[in-house]
Amino acid sequence: MSAPFSLLLIDDHPLLRRGLAELFESCGEFRVVGSVSSGSEGVERLRQLSPDIVLLDLHMPGMDGLATLTALKQSQPDCRVMVLTASAARDDLLAALRAGADGYLLKDSEPEDLLVAVSACANGQARLDPALSDLLASSLREREASATSARVELTEREQQTLALITEGFSNKLIARQLGISDGTVKIYVKHLLSKLGLRSRLELAAWAHRGGLPDTRGEVR
Repeated sequence: MSAPFSLLLIDDHPLLRRGLAELFESCGEFRVVGSVSSGSEGVERLRQLSPDIVLLDLHMPGMDGLATLTALKQSQPDCRVMVLTASAARDDLLAALRAGADGYLLKDSEPEDLLVAVSACANGQARLDPALSDLLASSLREREASATSARVELTEREQQTLALITEGFSNKLIARQLGISDGTVKIYVKHLLSKLGLRSRLELAAWAHRGGLPDTRGEVR
């Protein structure tokens, strides 16, 4: 059995943190290495502990979730950060994705669904609360409507990478599947985001599911 993922909890509600710690510890897949009530404490604990994944509240007094998320990603870009919030507001969702969130879940999620989503996120997959899929899709439609009509050409490797992202593969699994390095996969993902005018893997997956996968010539439909 593989070692449990180390998890850092950042939320200003102590009862919620305690409940989350008990939930994640009980499943055996996670080890809660830290539980703090503020963004500034969270950034400091990240530097000390280097956890595999952070579960982050969005609305906190003082240093809010977005500022904390930005600081976490600047400090350790490869650390996975899952936002866990009560906010289903579109602006909050999009701001979190722009700041580098690897997932976005609502606090009313079922415990079993939360465990599955955080486990997938820790393994490199992007996770979005199903209740928010339509919000993200509408944002993509608006962005497409305001974009130019010119077709975007993707290389064969970019097509392959996009298809695997859509299937939920992490960078490590994509690298293994294509026989390339993790660093090369990161470059392809960066190119895809730039070419398609998107900001996150979640948006890439949602965009592709909406019919954006390229045709056989590598042109975006």
